[in-house]
Amino acid sequence: MELIKEREKVAAFMRRLYDQKLTTVSGGNVSLRIGDRILITPSQIDKAKIVGEQIAILTMDGKIHSQRHKKSMESGMHLAIYSRRPEVRAVVHAHPVFATSFAISGKKIKTSLAGESRAVLGEPVLAKYALMGTQELAEIVAEASLKSNAIMMQNHGVITLGETLFQAYDRMEVLEASAKMTMITELLGGSQELSPDQLREIDNLFI
Repeated sequence: MELIKEREKVAAFMRRLYDQKLTTVSGGNVSLRIGDRILITPSQIDKAKIVGEQIAILTMDGKIHSQRHKKSMESGMHLAIYSRRPEVRAVVHAHPVFATSFAISGKKIKTSLAGESRAVLGEPVLAKYALMGTQELAEIVAEASLKSNAIMMQNHGVITLGETLFQAYDRMEVLEASAKMTMITELLGGSQELSPDQLREIDNLFI
């Protein structure tokens, strides 16, 4: 019964990603760790209409619990993160246009413009490009996850982590909002960033 409820949550957050225009109808994936099981959205399915019964159940070594369900092609990346970061319970991967544009250009999203950005995200990191769905990409992103809960995937998209689905999803929304603020303030001719002391004050709120 618990897994049924949690699979519905995973599907709901995937639909929310699409509804908020943070990914395409076939793009992105969401996963949740429950004990020694990983619940994950499958590839090649309409993410706008996905429901709980379509969510795959995996073991930590990547074996699928039921052959009736497909696992995401990025399952290896999710599993690698969970292996490196045992406190992480949820992973959200998407292709929001503004944040992904920063990942493609290699430019930094400034989280020093607004307190919420810094508090929710800290400092995003850039993970170098590797082919989607490969073990190489999984290892690169898992290594980057040791430095931040918000990872820019070069020429691909972004990925956010959390102790809950809400936290991981929230980081995705705030990352995209921060990308928009960074771009808009640059177009306006610059910005008044928070000072190092002000950033430390925010960081200390969550120690």
